[in-house]
Amino acid sequence: MNSDKHTELANHAWSVADLLRGDYKQSDYGKVILPFTVLRRLECVLAPTRNEVAATVARFAGQDIDTDRFLRRASGHVFYNTSDLTLKQILGDPGHAAANLQAYVAAFSDNAREVLEKYEFAQQIRKLDAAKLLYKVMGKFADLDLRPEVVPNHNMGYLFEDLIRRFAELSNETAGEHFTPREVIKLMVKLLVGADADALQVPGVVRTVMDPACGTGGMLSAVDDFIRDHNPDATVELFGQELNPESWAICRSDLMIKEQDPDNIAFGNSFSDDGHSRRKFDFMLANPPFGVEWKKVQSEVEYEHKSMGESGRFGAGLPRINDGSLLFLQHMIDKMKPVDGNGGGGSRIAIVFNGSPLFTGAAESGESKIRQWILENDWLEAIVALPDQLFYNTGISTYFWILTNRKSPDHKGKVVLLDAREYWQKMRKSLGDKRKFITDQQIGEITQLYDEALQVAADPEHPLHGKVKVFRNEDFGYRRITVERPLKLRFELTEETLAALEESKPVQKLANTEEFIAALRPLLGSTWATKAEAFLALKDAQVAAGLTWPTGTPFVKAVRDTIGVRDTNGEVQLVKGEPEPDTDLRDYENVPLDEDIAVYLKREVLPHVPDAWVDYTKTKIGYEIPLTRHFYVYEPPRPLAEIDAELKALESNIQRLLSEMTL
Repeated sequence: MNSDKHTELANHAWSVADLLRGDYKQSDYGKVILPFTVLRRLECVLAPTRNEVAATVARFAGQDIDTDRFLRRASGHVFYNTSDLTLKQILGDPGHAAANLQAYVAAFSDNAREVLEKYEFAQQIRKLDAAKLLYKVMGKFADLDLRPEVVPNHNMGYLFEDLIRRFAELSNETAGEHFTPREVIKLMVKLLVGADADALQVPGVVRTVMDPACGTGGMLSAVDDFIRDHNPDATVELFGQELNPESWAICRSDLMIKEQDPDNIAFGNSFSDDGHSRRKFDFMLANPPFGVEWKKVQSEVEYEHKSMGESGRFGAGLPRINDGSLLFLQHMIDKMKPVDGNGGGGSRIAIVFNGSPLFTGAAESGESKIRQWILENDWLEAIVALPDQLFYNTGISTYFWILTNRKSPDHKGKVVLLDAREYWQKMRKSLGDKRKFITDQQIGEITQLYDEALQVAADPEHPLHGKVKVFRNEDFGYRRITVERPLKLRFELTEETLAALEESKPVQKLANTEEFIAALRPLLGSTWATKAEAFLALKDAQVAAGLTWPTGTPFVKAVRDTIGVRDTNGEVQLVKGEPEPDTDLRDYENVPLDEDIAVYLKREVLPHVPDAWVDYTKTKIGYEIPLTRHFYVYEPPRPLAEIDAELKALESNIQRLLSEMTL
């Protein structure tokens, strides 16, 4: 089915919106259109075997046995309908349309009926009937030809996605929450599965695929198509989980149509209610929501993190509460198949992220620890930088992360960074924030570059050498060192420092605060180079006034901190004979893991601040992947003379235009 045909069918279904206007809010159109589209598709798929199913129902009538297996066999699918009704037959009895439609839906097998229930279809039937719209709406769908020979299985996904995008836009939702652009999926699948192309052609090959945020199932369908293109006899088992009920229902119905087990698509939150907790998969891929907080499942995630540790999914660490992207990746890594002793087994993962997971989080933060865990286990194969403005709901830059626990020998210990940001063409018409797309030719070029990345990176003469960088895993690690400088003070008694001393807690606790401060006033305007000189003068003033100098560490510190003024030429303050760090001058440096800290300090710090030192007790390990920095190319600014000439030309042009206006 070509794109014009699926657009025609989508337009036909969407014409129902004209009937709903007034009785339904625009944001609720999808609650009618989508389940009716699913219902009509199921009806068209089951039409050729209706008689066989009816005969099976009659054969087992009155017998107390489970007929599900026999009815599935009779229908030729993993679902069936035992009613003799159709949408057209229901239209023939307008007075009983609602009751007959309810009975028709109830006659579906449990797995199909559950899909329609997620749309609250029974409620929509009652609402349409009350508004006297049910007959008209059914009439629209009864004429919609969704037979598989007219609309093949994989094209049905296009139709679903077009409808979802339309009602999402009407309700101010982001279409990207529901599906990913087809060309992005195609490229992602090639990078994920392409490395196993030869193994996929083995007779009888079986592969399992999982998407923990599967939406309408577009990615799962794409992997299925790719594997079957390489081996039509391959067995591909698709699994997924989805939180959005409408998207879940569409994905589940799509799998039913493709002879997959719809029970493989779990409903619910992958973090708090893992629908595939005991499964491992050959391939996993996902486009999880960008920057979505996980506060709703915080207690469950934190409990698993603390109670199960490394034996659970989130043992490596927890990201910030406002971005659960790296939770999805940990969830998927947990489901990798182990590699067997013969080099078999293992899994491959592809996931779409924005830039945040690359570098967000300081050393030893949750994000940094997760990156460290991934890199130290040598799972990260590559990161591919994509063009911006590729997705429907955001124009930001995005990245593919490709991971595997069975790297080829030449990839072990290495990570490929690939810059594909210039592989795009402008769309003739924007769709939301999507203004760019990747052509099939460009997908082929990126895939080839990915396959040849190590060779291209090693050849400075290769025309695409600048598009590929290869690093060791440890190159992304660093030690965050704390650079201290001594606290240097001079001491002076001014109106400001005396007022600060009076307001300090230790002085306020004195029984004779006013007398204490009054005794110091004769010293206003005095300056001392050392703390000893300052304290001696202050004590003498107290004695002269007939007072006793207070004792105690808090008091001494309050006096020093209030009358002490930072001065680069001042006295170095000591604590137990060692210089006291000045917190205002404290700085941090990131030192590569393979570099000696003392050597780094001598080269990068001491030439500028000779009195600095490193507090090794505060050193932390961090990991980040600064991809854009590695591909940054410096462009020198234009010469000042050129800019000046351009400004003069603009000024002359403005003067000419102004003179023409005065004529």
